[in-house]
Amino acid sequence: MAGGSGTRFWPLSREKFPKQVLKVVGAQSLIQETVARLDGLVAPERIVVVTNRTQRRLISSQLPGLNAHNFVLEPSARNTAACIGLAAIHIRRIDPDAVMVVLPSDHLVRDNRMFHQAVETAIDVARNFDGLVTFGIPPSRPETGYGYIQIERSGDGLPEMVHRVRAFAEKPNVETARRFVSSGDFYWNSGIFVWHVARILSEMEEHLPEQYHQLEAIDRAWGSPSYPRTLLSRWARIKPISIDYGVMEVASAPIFMVEGDFGWSDVGSWDELYRINDANHQGNVEMGESVLLDAESNLIYSPDRLTAVIGLKDILVVNTPQATLICPLSRAQDVKQLVERLKREGREKYL
Repeated sequence: MAGGSGTRFWPLSREKFPKQVLKVVGAQSLIQETVARLDGLVAPERIVVVTNRTQRRLISSQLPGLNAHNFVLEPSARNTAACIGLAAIHIRRIDPDAVMVVLPSDHLVRDNRMFHQAVETAIDVARNFDGLVTFGIPPSRPETGYGYIQIERSGDGLPEMVHRVRAFAEKPNVETARRFVSSGDFYWNSGIFVWHVARILSEMEEHLPEQYHQLEAIDRAWGSPSYPRTLLSRWARIKPISIDYGVMEVASAPIFMVEGDFGWSDVGSWDELYRINDANHQGNVEMGESVLLDAESNLIYSPDRLTAVIGLKDILVVNTPQATLICPLSRAQDVKQLVERLKREGREKYL
């Protein structure tokens, strides 16, 4: 899934230069790392990248090992259920028996060996139990920026590190997050999924029938001269909804969770970038050109010009040619609200 804009990474992430193409960790962009970690797990010709026309050229330039057949284009953003559904009808045409691994293109995984083991386990569970499989990350803190998965410790013959899912929980407040973590039964929701392509489409037919009807119409037109027109008209009728709300929380199929202890982060916000980078002896993470005096525990991102900071603590400074962001690190999640305000005020040149 590579069509998002990464609003919580503004002003670095923009609609035409989204988070997944940024080199915020390491020498490769996040989408390059996502595709690279599939090496030895999924053949290149079986990788499907769902993006949009605005981002397609930029993303394809970063993935020279893929060709036009690897890309499926959304006319507009319709949230993750529609994105996954569009990929599913495409994959079903290639292989009706396929098992589908759904990956966001902007996540970080530090241990590829453990990631491969977890995905292979999930594929086995999807094949043997015909269920929906997700990945839960063992929580290291009471994080309020992630959703959570509650498991059942039933021990009913499942492989080690695999559990049945009892419930999904949306992003909690800090007190609820602390309760989740202390219980030992809750994991961070990674947004990574594995299932038979037929199973996910069956679940969408049952629980998102109107969306499924539009996808089937798109599928019937696939490869025909009428496809572009059908895609636009049918896609416009799809109501945006996430795969979590639309399917996972109401699914008829059994739902399983594989423990994903592979060094995962969704790198979803600036405060998360601070956490995953090595700070200096004063607790500062400096990315680019900066000079700090009497400053502690700050994140300074300034690749194009010198940024000087005096006497600040726990502050985020992002200095780009187009815009500058300054806020407490503790409020980094609120950057999304700021972007929404810029949209309302018509300041499109900053988006």
